[in-house]
Amino acid sequence: MNDDVRNIVLGVVAAGISATLGWLTRTYLWKRKLRRKQAFFGLPDNSESLLVVNRGAGGPEFAVMRYDVFALLELAALIKDCNAHAQVLPHDTARQGFGERTEFCVGGPASNRRMTAHLASLLPGVRVNVDSEPGPDRGAFQIGPERYRLDVGKEEYVLIARLTAGQSATTRPVFLFCGQTSITNQAATRYLARHHERLSRRYGGKSFVLLLKVINSQAYGPDVVELVADVTQAAQSPLPAATARTSHRAP
Repeated sequence: MNDDVRNIVLGVVAAGISATLGWLTRTYLWKRKLRRKQAFFGLPDNSESLLVVNRGAGGPEFAVMRYDVFALLELAALIKDCNAHAQVLPHDTARQGFGERTEFCVGGPASNRRMTAHLASLLPGVRVNVDSEPGPDRGAFQIGPERYRLDVGKEEYVLIARLTAGQSATTRPVFLFCGQTSITNQAATRYLARHHERLSRRYGGKSFVLLLKVINSQAYGPDVVELVADVTQAAQSPLPAATARTSHRAP
């Protein structure tokens, strides 16, 4: 074998080794990214999850608002990316505990009984005004001492939360998307889809509650979202009796 042939063979072998190492590295990084995503959402391969659907306010019993459907599609894509499966349940038929399967619960307490139960048991520092009569506090959030009023189409608020009932490694989280309007529910699910890596780095497997503000939805839809604050401590601390008496919760 002369020098030219030997150099060609060595070049081919080196290129093959380099390509193989590159492929192995990319595969390793992709799998590590996937495992981190699965851990954050509590969705290992072939696991089951729940999508708890609210109903459209004032609509038929099983009607779902258009923006809530979009929110479910955002979540369905996340679940599929984790190689997991989803079961869709109406809010008034999801009569089961939490922690065995990851749950995504969409909609405020006015349209979602499951959300009402989660707020009462997991977020005692949150009150939502569900009065049907028009008024300045209709739809307002009370989180600790702060009140956040609804200005439809201009400034609308939504809570996004990742909550766990225990510290066991097998406990699956509950994700809440509790908005003042249906478009804010979609904004919250889109925010989670876009920022889950940053949230995973910051919180790991811990619980968190974030308050988001959707700005000028009548012009920009669910796309312009501002993070108002991390309200985890306030949301998980029971309200003082005087504050609770002056705020409202769904029955």
